[in-house]
Amino acid sequence: MAATPIAPVQRYYPKGTLKWYWVPTIANKNAPTRSELNAGVDLTGEVAAYDGWGVTSNFLDAPDVNSRFTSKVPADIEAEDSSLTMYADPSGNDARTVMPRDEDGNIVRMGGGDIPGRKMDVFPVTVGSISKPFEMDAVPVCVFQFAITDEPAEDITIPA
Repeated sequence: MAATPIAPVQRYYPKGTLKWYWVPTIANKNAPTRSELNAGVDLTGEVAAYDGWGVTSNFLDAPDVNSRFTSKVPADIEAEDSSLTMYADPSGNDARTVMPRDEDGNIVRMGGGDIPGRKMDVFPVTVGSISKPFEMDAVPVCVFQFAITDEPAEDITIPA
């Protein structure tokens, strides 16, 4: 008998559905409440680009003296260096007022939109730096670099 095939998924294009929230306070990153999410700021409309926001594991060798094969075991979990590139306002009245350098909070990423029952990831962060790379022929932006300060909560159900 053949193996049971995995259930097909609903494929989608994330542009237009992906949501990015800045949420200053979340009591339990594994179960954010709707009121905590609503108290945040929806950054989505001002995000020009994003980088990182992945979680990876390191692996350690686990040799066995009775075998020439060296197996591996999962070890430390790390989050990639991560950033959000946000549009800059000439008055400075932009995301810099919401997320100043050294501010602690949470970046919440909702891959399929803010729809209860779908999944989100919560990244506890500190704003590390805000650079302003001005170019002659480009719309001005601010690049927010984040230190991910605790293990992200992944695949958390979005509350109603």
